[in-house]
Amino acid sequence: MAKRDETETANKPAAADIERLIQRIDALDKRLDSIDSIVSAVAERVMRQPITLNLTCPKCGQRTEIAIIGTEKPGR
Repeated sequence: MAKRDETETANKPAAADIERLIQRIDALDKRLDSIDSIVSAVAERVMRQPITLNLTCPKCGQRTEIAIIGTEKPGR
């Protein structure tokens, strides 16, 4: 009888860990959905108008310009 009680109490912390893991996976899923929305919005903007990135090297100070130009809206 004592062995049965030990296994039942051992399962309770495992159930709490599983519930916490499920909550963390749900939070990660929501974050990935948000990232996907942001990336999609940026991709649509790039396809509508050009974007220019100006980068400066922190060591030598050399400037680099990157232009991204799209000609068509991506299909879904």
